[in-house]
Amino acid sequence: MQDQVEKSPQWERDVLEKALTASVTEHRRSRRWSIFFKLIILAYVIFLTTAWYQGKAKPVLKDHVALIDVIGTIGQGQEVDADQVATSLHRAFNEPKVKGIILRINSPGGTPVQSAYIYDELKRQRALHPDKKVYAVAVDICASGAYYVAAGADQIYANKSSIIGSIGVLMPGFGFVDIMKKVGVEQRSMSAGKNKLFMDPFSPVKPEQVEFTQALLDDVHSHFINAVKEGRGSRLKPNNEVFTGLFWTGDKALEMGLIDGIGSSGFVAREVIGVNEVIDYTTSHSLLDRLASRIGSSFSKQLSSELGISSYSLR
Repeated sequence: MQDQVEKSPQWERDVLEKALTASVTEHRRSRRWSIFFKLIILAYVIFLTTAWYQGKAKPVLKDHVALIDVIGTIGQGQEVDADQVATSLHRAFNEPKVKGIILRINSPGGTPVQSAYIYDELKRQRALHPDKKVYAVAVDICASGAYYVAAGADQIYANKSSIIGSIGVLMPGFGFVDIMKKVGVEQRSMSAGKNKLFMDPFSPVKPEQVEFTQALLDDVHSHFINAVKEGRGSRLKPNNEVFTGLFWTGDKALEMGLIDGIGSSGFVAREVIGVNEVIDYTTSHSLLDRLASRIGSSFSKQLSSELGISSYSLR
């Protein structure tokens, strides 16, 4: 009995010590997580602030050339968005210290509508500011919708090995009718409206739908051709292959009148415009803008898929 009494205080102390130790450990763990989450929030705020400031115009003190990148696929929600390029052009044309504008293009093309938007904005800004020249400079590739954009510039330059041209329109598609017959699959889609299943890949091709589609593509192609002819004017040499969708190297494109010279962005700034200072005017959308655009693009693609509508592009 005496031994139990003597052991009791020790037991209580051990339990109390363990409880306090556990409490301290839990407190430290909670503090660590609190610090971790605060750091995450701080990093997120810094990221948003940096992204916001990058989209703001920066004060300019001396004459310079405005550089605007057109890099990647042209389309809403893609690497190159017409609204984004238009914003960049507006800033550049309205800055008094800008003595020339360079569109640095490295793109295989994109949608005809977005390409036409940029082309039209180029023509509009040039009409409003006739004292400022725009120079398109091709890097690796300036084809299809990208060349549509370049045609709106005053002059076009490229490397001798750049790929230039591809003035055509493409609507990709597939047909699975024969495969379905072999594996015993039957098409059972239903629609209201005789053309609702337009160019359905699981049904035999209908000549009248092919004819309609070709007429549509030819119509869009004519818009592309007219824009190139308007932009290039008499510099475009007579050639039966120019508007067939073929493409050429920079030196061959120079012979054909598709471009005006061989040179890089730095060459155009120094030797053509005569200004060494180059400032990047490429507009970057905010994180929320890009997220909203992606959501809108995904919704559009899903809707097109549900309606059975194929997209087409300048290729």
